[in-house]
Amino acid sequence: MKEFLARILLLFAAVALQVAAEPVTEWEVTWTDGRPRDPGVDSTGKVWFCGQGGGYLGRLDPGTGKFDKFDLGAEKGPHNLIIDARDQVWYAGNTTGHIGRLDPATGRITRFPMPDAAAQDPHTLIWDRDGNIWFTVQHGNFLGHLNVSTGKVRLVPVRSPHARPYGIVVDAGNRPWAVLFGSNRLATVDPATLAMQEISLPRSDARPRRLVVTTQGDVWYGDYAGGVLGRYRPADGSFKEWPLPRGTGALPYGMAVDDQDRIWLAETGVSPNRLVEFDPATEKFLASFSIPSGGGVIRHLIFDPATRAIWFGADTGTIGRLLVP
Repeated sequence: MKEFLARILLLFAAVALQVAAEPVTEWEVTWTDGRPRDPGVDSTGKVWFCGQGGGYLGRLDPGTGKFDKFDLGAEKGPHNLIIDARDQVWYAGNTTGHIGRLDPATGRITRFPMPDAAAQDPHTLIWDRDGNIWFTVQHGNFLGHLNVSTGKVRLVPVRSPHARPYGIVVDAGNRPWAVLFGSNRLATVDPATLAMQEISLPRSDARPRRLVVTTQGDVWYGDYAGGVLGRYRPADGSFKEWPLPRGTGALPYGMAVDDQDRIWLAETGVSPNRLVEFDPATEKFLASFSIPSGGGVIRHLIFDPATRAIWFGADTGTIGRLLVP
């Protein structure tokens, strides 16, 4: 009997250890509307996110599980956010043609309108090296730049029609790179002259959706249509691509790069969604992790170097965290 009980205790201990070591944790957002997405981490470790369907910004304390809601009133469609050094939260007013700034201490919102009525849908924001913001305007077909000190917005039209500028990053040289989801192209802008260059991917049917830049200056993209991870080297103009583990049905969407220059992608064409790790040094996929809630669609990933965690929002109504192995 004692031996039997000892075996049972060992079994429970093993199960408890496995649960404790589970790298993916999700917090259910308590508001039924919202479509939580595109998180960011402030200086205190709180995680902010957009409630796209509910017209709010949310804040999660991962230590306590407590959520706070910042209602944007009649405004709907906040799409993406980034956080500055003062913990001011900047968001894309995706259905109302502006970029907004929330002061969490007062709840005050400052709006920076687009200077062109055609730019009604600011999409994804990213900081440049000067503390200003580059952004995409998907259906308006622009890349944009906001000087946060002056409030001046400059728009750069994309030459290709219906190109749908989507994900955007800034490289070490302060140059923005974007993917043109409605085409098989990347785009980059000279920040001094605002001259734009479009670069065609090797396959005409490719549809890049998100991208990252590694420390070597390589531009990595996920081809949503083709189920591949691709690399473009600006230094020599070369391309190389690797099929994702789930192949053409992977539908890669959210992307991030960690502090070891490893690439992470969300495979959203499978249920549950999976986060997949790729090592550029060995050119191999290393690991993948299922999303406990299923994920629905994971649209954006961010890497927090302070905690070595990747954060995401899921269409299943959760904010999730993957602790990077």
